[in-house]
Amino acid sequence: MRALLLSAAGAFAVDQISKIAVVHWLDLKHLLVMPVAPPFLVFRMGWNAGMNFGLLSGAEARWILIALAVVVSVVLIWWARGFTRTRARVAAGLIVGGALANAFDRVLYGAVADFLNMSCCGIENPFAFNLADVFIFAGAAGLVLWGEDRPRAAKTP
Repeated sequence: MRALLLSAAGAFAVDQISKIAVVHWLDLKHLLVMPVAPPFLVFRMGWNAGMNFGLLSGAEARWILIALAVVVSVVLIWWARGFTRTRARVAAGLIVGGALANAFDRVLYGAVADFLNMSCCGIENPFAFNLADVFIFAGAAGLVLWGEDRPRAAKTP
């Protein structure tokens, strides 16, 4: 369980520190766009009041999305108690940390601070994301690979 809690705390901290550094210290909230290594990496300010691609972006959905992140985190922690592989617990922790970091943004700002924009090979990506989103994606991929390592009961004919 320690691996889960440490990875959750780490993901949460890295995401929040990155947002403080880019959004506030580099003042992206006012500059709105900052080329870093165009077109591969551009800091592009976006406030996402909803879910992916702005779904459920109404003001009334804010607290529902915060509650959903907390409930999913609690359920995931409960489920991960049965994991025997450390990497599965780390993957679950990445999801928990990312989800709670985005929920924290919703409490503080009313929306999630997104600032990473990546494009490549002549394809322009209009969407921005943040490190919490990266941690959630990586954690989900990790759970697909390592989430269930207990042997399943043998089927009898």
